[in-house]
Amino acid sequence: MDIHLRLLGKPSETGRLFMTAFVGIICGFFLGISFPTLSLSKMNLPSSLFPSIDLTYIDDKYSGLSSQALFNAWASLKGNTGSSLQLQANDDTKIWVPTNPRGAERLPPGIVVSESDFYLRRLWGMPNKDLSIKPKYLVTFTVGYNQKSNIDAAVKKFSDNFSIMLFHYDGRTTEWDEFEWSKRAIHVSVRKQTKWWYAKRFLHPDIVAPYEYIFMWDEDLGVEHFDAEEYIKLVKKHGLEISQPGLDPSRGTTWAMTKKRDGTEVHKDTEEKPGWCTDAHLPPCAAFVEIMATVFSRDAWRCVWHMIQNDLVHGWGLDFALRKCVEPAHEKIGVVDAQWIVHQGVPSLGNQGKAETGRAPWEGVRERCHKEWRMFQDRMTNAEKAYFKVKEVDVHNSTTH
Repeated sequence: MDIHLRLLGKPSETGRLFMTAFVGIICGFFLGISFPTLSLSKMNLPSSLFPSIDLTYIDDKYSGLSSQALFNAWASLKGNTGSSLQLQANDDTKIWVPTNPRGAERLPPGIVVSESDFYLRRLWGMPNKDLSIKPKYLVTFTVGYNQKSNIDAAVKKFSDNFSIMLFHYDGRTTEWDEFEWSKRAIHVSVRKQTKWWYAKRFLHPDIVAPYEYIFMWDEDLGVEHFDAEEYIKLVKKHGLEISQPGLDPSRGTTWAMTKKRDGTEVHKDTEEKPGWCTDAHLPPCAAFVEIMATVFSRDAWRCVWHMIQNDLVHGWGLDFALRKCVEPAHEKIGVVDAQWIVHQGVPSLGNQGKAETGRAPWEGVRERCHKEWRMFQDRMTNAEKAYFKVKEVDVHNSTTH
């Protein structure tokens, strides 16, 4: 009652109070419609209110939204972030797949792509429309431009089922575009390197995995009597995992095993000079091909690649060790006689050497070849001894416990 009497007793004061409130509401309304958006980046708010949020980015990206919409969106984001943090706190939600490739254990298996290829892709359109044909085989040549005519003739013996790859030891690549097929080929250029140096660095088994067979050829091979598709048919027919075409015997060959024979499709063994073969199933009488025009199956190459040494670039000695990558080697390594080639013996890579102490460049190259052969044999022998020594210790320990 006292309050009521005082208000009634001061009518002018009550009117001023209501008028002030009314004017404030009106001013606030007009102020609000004059500034429909709110710049969060201009607000001086404590960082704890918007944790890990770039306010400038939000302001720029969503400048057309009302402040209420932005706050609603942030509230939703905050809720999702909280859920995410809660999931991360639970160790059961972390991904760790030990069977994934090394280094990819934290990825879900469905996203891991552990192999690749040399298929050429477009820069436009849908990826699944890029390839009109997927080559099933790969052929590589280690080349210098001076042998362009020979390589041109060789490439034409390989169909569209083959990806073509050139390793350029002389640094000349663009000149090859005079050949139409060169524009579709893969070109790798590093000066003064050998095909085994290239192979170790650019033909990893996971890169060439799509190809059923890998041809690793030199540049000085005559192919008048060779057809790649027919060669593949014979390799499959006779179950060869590692092979080479027969060599024209009239041009001179080092090994009897690699000479072409008449009247047969394939041969897998031979007779050599007395004392050269300690076992009829071992090189050079069987389980043996040379390294000038070798053809590997996908599985055989996966093994051979791991046997190539980084520093032994000429590959000498590999031919005697290829048998370690297939079993039984005397059945799965052979020479295809029905598709044969001519080894022209052009010492072009040898001329990439360096003349020293009055010797020609090729002499230093040949000397290193022989040294590498002995080094490779020593490494293989020592590696096998070390393996069997450890195995013997393991067997001994397992029997004594």
